[in-house]
Amino acid sequence: METLDWIILIGTLLAIVGYGTWKTRGSQNVQDYIRGGNQAQWWTIGLSVMATQASAITFLSTPGQAFNDGMGFVQFYFGLPIAMIIICMVFIPLYHRLKVYTAYEFLENRFDLKTRSLTAGLFLVQRGLAAGITIYAPAIILSAVLGWSLNQLNIIIGVLVIIYTVSGGTKAVSVTQKHQMAVIFTGMFIAFFLILSYLPDNINFSNALEIATVNDKMNILDFSFDFENRYTFWSGIIGGTFLMLSYFGTDQSQVQRYLSGKSLREMQLGLIFNGILKVPMQFFILLVGVMVFVFYQFNESPIHFNPHAQEVVAASSYSDDFKVLESNQHQLFEEKKDLLNAYISSPNQDLKSQISTVNTAEKENRNEAKLLLEKAANEHQTKIETNDKDYVFIHFILNNLPRGLIGLLLAVILSAAMSSTASELNALASTTTIDIYKRSLAPGRDDMHYVKATKWFTFGWGLLAICIACIAYLADNLIQLVNIIGSIFYGNVLGIFLLAFFFKHVKANAVFVAAIITQVIVLLGWYQDWMPYLWLNLFGCTLVIAIALIISFFNQLLNPKADDITTT
Repeated sequence: METLDWIILIGTLLAIVGYGTWKTRGSQNVQDYIRGGNQAQWWTIGLSVMATQASAITFLSTPGQAFNDGMGFVQFYFGLPIAMIIICMVFIPLYHRLKVYTAYEFLENRFDLKTRSLTAGLFLVQRGLAAGITIYAPAIILSAVLGWSLNQLNIIIGVLVIIYTVSGGTKAVSVTQKHQMAVIFTGMFIAFFLILSYLPDNINFSNALEIATVNDKMNILDFSFDFENRYTFWSGIIGGTFLMLSYFGTDQSQVQRYLSGKSLREMQLGLIFNGILKVPMQFFILLVGVMVFVFYQFNESPIHFNPHAQEVVAASSYSDDFKVLESNQHQLFEEKKDLLNAYISSPNQDLKSQISTVNTAEKENRNEAKLLLEKAANEHQTKIETNDKDYVFIHFILNNLPRGLIGLLLAVILSAAMSSTASELNALASTTTIDIYKRSLAPGRDDMHYVKATKWFTFGWGLLAICIACIAYLADNLIQLVNIIGSIFYGNVLGIFLLAFFFKHVKANAVFVAAIITQVIVLLGWYQDWMPYLWLNLFGCTLVIAIALIISFFNQLLNPKADDITTT
């Protein structure tokens, strides 16, 4: 990185933090601080909802996912528009009518305090973990490629977010997210068109798509009923709908975004805007990853994209073996490039078959490289990430973009990290204050007391997120890790809300016991790998409803006159 990149990167981040802090200073009551004074218009809500979900993981991990596995991941989002419609029809009108600050307030009105506290606690656990990961994800990758200290990056990202989130609360998060999304969209569009301009003169966009298709990267829809296949049309429509219902309908980090709307109509329009734009946005980000793949068909890529891993193996006894694999990779690259050029000039099945054969050999070569990296790590008694999906896009940025644009794309990644982390800290603090502190620990205080408490809880959750980031360990793929954490908890929470909405005869004790049993079973199912993680949402939701109905049935059978009306 050169001086211009640093100026653009630092200037962009400081401008966003400074604007958010200045624009929203001086909140004097809970209504302003937690619900933003209910001034947000639909486009602000829509962009804020998108920015909350679109963390740095989205812009680091999704292109790498497409680079390795193609466009099939977009099926994960197919349930989102369906979920948006249901939330607009069922969840938002109820929240708006009850004038709640958090989604979990409703559960006390419907059930009791312990059910509200349990559900809020489940949210705090899973979102607290996720907040650390949204800081850690960009930090570990930027640390590897830039040579910065990982913990310093964790602290820098966390502190920047804490400053304006503590200062302005929900409104600060919303106003900064509009600018962050502008930076993000600008950077991604520039990257996309630059990739196309870097392709050989005889390769246009249509040819690039054809090359991607030959390499099995454009298989968007999978209608198979293979339960072990993680991303299919059915897992997206069914499992994805339940995940999105849980996330956007019951997760306070999202609920708080639209509860700040000026009216019921603005809240609903904001979510519909998100539902219309989100799938095309994810499709575009995946397409960027596919175009990066096409770029590396004509420009040689490293055998492994994690520079730290390569440093470890270079200093080990496996260095010579690794160089042999790199030599093999070079030969495969040259062979494949010639085949692709021939295929573009004269497409035929024989060339397509040869390209497939080279692809298989290349994958085997890369897998052998990963095994050597693991051996080298064991030799040095250190940990390295051998799955390099999350390093693909950042490698392309740093090695191919012109000066100035590198700073802009890094600003995109860090802006995304800040926007999602800010929403999470804001929601964690609001839930802690409203559902735990105000309700159970310090009732009856004045508004300013709760505003100050929320600021301190924001600060505390921010410090905890930084600590989690500093001790976290990179998983198979970051975007999958965040969704796995959500899927472990979301189905159970959604089931509790559906019981509240649609099963009026089910009482508090049955729901509370069912929720605890369900969470234990879902954790066991995830640990034992009973099913792909997307299906955990449907499994958890169905299970808690079934168990609650069974308990309720036996309660009424054994005690027909018992009154399970709860106290609040």
